[in-house]
Amino acid sequence: MKFVKILLKIIGSFFLILLLAIATMITTMDQTPYQQMPYYKQWKSLIGKVKADTLRTESFKVGWSKINITPSSPTPMAGYGNRRGRPYVSVHDSVYVRAMVIDNGITQAAIIAADLLIIPPTVTKILQAKLTENEISFDKVFFGATHSHNSVGGWGTGISGLFFSGKYDQKSVDKIADAIFQAIVQAKAKLEPARLTYMESVDKADIQNRLVGEEGSVDPEIRSIGFVTDSGKKAILTSYGAHSTVIQSKNMVLSRDYPGVLVDSLENGHYNFAMYMAGAVGSMAPIEKGTDDFDEMKNQAFGVQKALLASDTVSLSKQAFLQSVTIPLPLREPSPRLTMDIVLRPWAFKKAFGEYPVFVKALRIGNVLMVGMPCDFSGELVAGLDAYAKTKGLNLMVTSFNGGYIGYITHDKYFDRDKYETKTMSWYGPYNGAYLQEVIRDIIDKMS
Repeated sequence: MKFVKILLKIIGSFFLILLLAIATMITTMDQTPYQQMPYYKQWKSLIGKVKADTLRTESFKVGWSKINITPSSPTPMAGYGNRRGRPYVSVHDSVYVRAMVIDNGITQAAIIAADLLIIPPTVTKILQAKLTENEISFDKVFFGATHSHNSVGGWGTGISGLFFSGKYDQKSVDKIADAIFQAIVQAKAKLEPARLTYMESVDKADIQNRLVGEEGSVDPEIRSIGFVTDSGKKAILTSYGAHSTVIQSKNMVLSRDYPGVLVDSLENGHYNFAMYMAGAVGSMAPIEKGTDDFDEMKNQAFGVQKALLASDTVSLSKQAFLQSVTIPLPLREPSPRLTMDIVLRPWAFKKAFGEYPVFVKALRIGNVLMVGMPCDFSGELVAGLDAYAKTKGLNLMVTSFNGGYIGYITHDKYFDRDKYETKTMSWYGPYNGAYLQEVIRDIIDKMS
């Protein structure tokens, strides 16, 4: 009997310690409006220090390159959490890093589009040291990804890495970083005089709102920057909002998904070089039509291509304006939801997921303004920003996955929906839809 009492006392103490430990890890959501938070004032201070660049010349030079990053043997595949980072079983199509370098005689900038789920923060950390003024500095490199859910993993840290990209592999991280660096070096060595073009068209047939269906809206625009060199070569960078999730999680093949089909088709018929960058893909899904994943992948790509090739060319400034900025992005402390009301404390989140710098990138080429966000930025947030940019004489291209990552940013009216994007992948509390829209408007004001 005495033994039983001692055992119960031990068990009781254990559960008390457990409850106390849990209590130190959880709290409730902070609902303070973002305009009243310190991070909002920090952002206003940072953007206030950005100076409009008035220097411009009469012409551009452009060069491009691509490097194959397909592993020599199966590695963990990044994308769907239910795979738990299992390795792919075969290669359907190779994956690449693509670079475009632009020079206006005063400054240079680079654009990177990688066939990856995101530009991993672990890779970004290496590139911040590796990319210097000897080539093109990190602040002048604009990053984006195709957001394929069937590409190379092994780059994530903590719990998120185990679920979404598999066991961390330093060799994989180094290989991606080196490929990005070498692609920039090679593109810079191929600079030729070129003329800038910008095209946009609407494709509503290949995109849908996966978060709230017809209750919500979509961003159906295909936005493309093109260059035609004096020698007649043509290059294009295209962005669209539909997620690269045509290939389902059960299909364990390495692939670029539909952006790969699109890029290959453009290069086979209309352009010497093509690159694709995921746009505002938050809440945006493809409309899949076909007999299997690969048939659907082709149909999605060719639907986008058909609309792209029917694009209207927008009039552009005749002056070769080129400005690039990288600005730290202040945020409230992370508070990912465990339930709709209970959240993980910031220290526990950082311990489990890692801690990396977060920033916004912007690149103005002529009167095209690219803004790269560190998240799955919702397509529902783009229309008003696009219209605002046009009042300032700019054509806006908002992209996701700029080298940092803060989860999903959706419209604030859905914040209390118990869904994947608004619960599981919403990590930084309320009002971020409005806050990041204001961030982009501030950048438009500064760079117009």
